[in-house]
Amino acid sequence: MKIRQLSIAVALAAAFVGNATAKEGGDQYPNGAENWLAGAVPPPGNYFLNYFGYYDAKLRDGDGDKVPGTSARAWFDALRFIKMTNTKILGGDWGMHLIVPLVSQDVKLGGPGASASGIGDITINPIIIAWHTPNLHWTVALDFNLPTGKYESGDPRKSIGTNYWSIEPIFAVTWLSDSGWELSGKFMYNIKRKNEDFRLAPGAPKMDYDSGDDFHMDYVAGKHFGPWAVGLSGYYLKQTTNDELEGETLAAVPGLWSRGRKGEVFAIGPSVSYTAKSGTMFIAQWQRETSAENRFRGDKAWFKLVLPF
Repeated sequence: MKIRQLSIAVALAAAFVGNATAKEGGDQYPNGAENWLAGAVPPPGNYFLNYFGYYDAKLRDGDGDKVPGTSARAWFDALRFIKMTNTKILGGDWGMHLIVPLVSQDVKLGGPGASASGIGDITINPIIIAWHTPNLHWTVALDFNLPTGKYESGDPRKSIGTNYWSIEPIFAVTWLSDSGWELSGKFMYNIKRKNEDFRLAPGAPKMDYDSGDDFHMDYVAGKHFGPWAVGLSGYYLKQTTNDELEGETLAAVPGLWSRGRKGEVFAIGPSVSYTAKSGTMFIAQWQRETSAENRFRGDKAWFKLVLPF
């Protein structure tokens, strides 16, 4: 396979892994970030969350096979600030949050690799509403993802951001039994605007590229033992609309991508959490992407801190 052909394929696949934790294949959310108590938003107060980890992957084509000569490795650290207020909306607690991701990545796309570091795409959310009962907790929210990350048009190896805006409705729910069993899920739908500064290669004419919308979810199933919890966590993503270039659905290319280049990935792995008496929570987890099409597939290791002020 010619290097230029491979570079075009990967560029059309989404502009790479992007933002700190999260843009394997053009995502604007750190898939797998939320698991334990995902729907149980904390009570009124101020909170800091830190997501630190490492991602190592190879590009997969439309059949789920490896694309030779490709790799993506990234260290990430996402800083999240949450404020929950005493204000009630429809009986639920109202809050807001801000996420600032940092990333250092190395990418290889069939030829020489390239590195990039910096701030990724920032997320803001002015509306989080959370409800609570003794065993069931649920939350609705609306994220806005901003194109603040570095974007190198025509060279996805050097891009940290996606160069498009998006909006993301969210529903999260947690069931926690009296005996300590927990099931939690966070369900999201990412609605993307076009990237109007897309190039097939450096110096090529600008084109409009639409990465396609997607449904994705994080989950955990596990058991609490006093301050400890152990279980399985992961994520699933399914692209629901086709990628389009200049308004036309991408055609299939044998050995590279299927028509429309719809991405899909599933990940699962062990997760352990510990909650101190102060309310500080520590979470460590490893998530293996067991299947993927039209996007990167690999392993992700996380360490998460939840700190109430």
